[in-house]
Amino acid sequence: MDFNCWHSSTKWYDNMLDKEETQETLDKFRKYVIQQAKSNLSKSKKNTSKKLYNSINGVSKVNPNSISLYFEMLDYGLYQDKGVSGKKKKYNTPYKYTNKMPPPNKLDKWIVRKGLAPRDTKGRFTGRSISSVGFAKSISFLIARSIYMNGIKPSLFFTKPFRKYTQDLPIVIAEALRIDADKFFEVTIKTNR
Repeated sequence: MDFNCWHSSTKWYDNMLDKEETQETLDKFRKYVIQQAKSNLSKSKKNTSKKLYNSINGVSKVNPNSISLYFEMLDYGLYQDKGVSGKKKKYNTPYKYTNKMPPPNKLDKWIVRKGLAPRDTKGRFTGRSISSVGFAKSISFLIARSIYMNGIKPSLFFTKPFRKYTQDLPIVIAEALRIDADKFFEVTIKTNR
């Protein structure tokens, strides 16, 4: 999943010696968004396997003609963030279950990690798969059907920090560009004396 943040032409800025302040500002923004997204993911208890958590990453770069910022994570992070409408329960999201429910066998490891897997009196795992207990009694089938009917509630674990920190980003970037320009002019004036 990809989120592109901002891409803007900066032709007047092309020949400057140092864009250090601007790069530091972008790096700081990227780190804040990633840290807050990971924190929100953990707080919302959607960090069961740590795969999504560990996949959240970003790249920020000040190029000769542009400033770019790029975020990425596992594809299913988008559905956890934005949510998915079910057949019965609807959310304000572009994603929805229409005629297929999630594959029950893909939920098996999640069921164990969440502590939902049935156990016998000795604490051993009992059958939870379709092949061992039958389709209708399978815990993985029941959970898949519940997800299909009720959807996945939007957590906005990534969207909230992204929006929060993006509000002030143009002002902060402009200030960083100003500082870099001031440094450039100082060096240019000292060199030309």
